[in-house]
Amino acid sequence: MTTKTISKCVCGFMAATAFTACGGNSIEGKWVEPVPGMENQVQGINLEKDGKASSINMATLQYESWEQKDNQLILSGKSIGNHETGSFSDTLAIEKLTKDELVLKKGNLTISYQKQ
Repeated sequence: MTTKTISKCVCGFMAATAFTACGGNSIEGKWVEPVPGMENQVQGINLEKDGKASSINMATLQYESWEQKDNQLILSGKSIGNHETGSFSDTLAIEKLTKDELVLKKGNLTISYQKQ
């Protein structure tokens, strides 16, 4: 290999690495939506990088963990209501993920979150 060929390979590799690093949208972060009927308030989920999750302004739905498998988001936690607490695990399809928007779908339910 000539020096010119090696230089082209290194530049190509660096450009591909930079494109991949900038092009990927992370699902981690605080995602919120308006509270139905109270559009001046928000609710949502906080997805931390270590797989921990927490609810934002939702006392009866307490997220504890999350996992992403391909285009699916699996949320687990506790549902609290009527003096009972039950564990849950919910699998939602990731319909859209950008740096500012996350759209999740399960059956007929579609939730559009904005990054906080």
